[in-house]
Amino acid sequence: MILVDTSVLVGYLKGTAGAVFDRFDEMIAGGVPYGINGYIYQEVLQGARDEREYALLAEYLSSLPFYSLLHGRASFESAARIFFLCRRSGVTVRSTVDLLIAQTAIENELYLFHNDRDFSNMAKIAPELKLIDYF
Repeated sequence: MILVDTSVLVGYLKGTAGAVFDRFDEMIAGGVPYGINGYIYQEVLQGARDEREYALLAEYLSSLPFYSLLHGRASFESAARIFFLCRRSGVTVRSTVDLLIAQTAIENELYLFHNDRDFSNMAKIAPELKLIDYF
């Protein structure tokens, strides 16, 4: 199963060209199962330009499987640990939300499909983060 990051969904829904979006199109056409989490849901909805687009996005996203952090406070501690280990190794992670998305993928044993170098950098330090990336 795959967790699809905001960086893929937003570009794909806007019709952005590129290998990552072509691959996502292939995944959809092939029936590859994918889902999102609440953070991705919120990030995509925040980008809506008007009420109509907001409603369409909410309807589409609500049809997808949702994954959550599984371990309460310990999940947030694990996400913070990834940040700590990255920083200690000289890797800058720019987004707390990205850490929580990564932690969701780890805990649910999902591959994370993304178009964001922060995840590639995190995976170098946190090998339990399994990626489908194009970098």
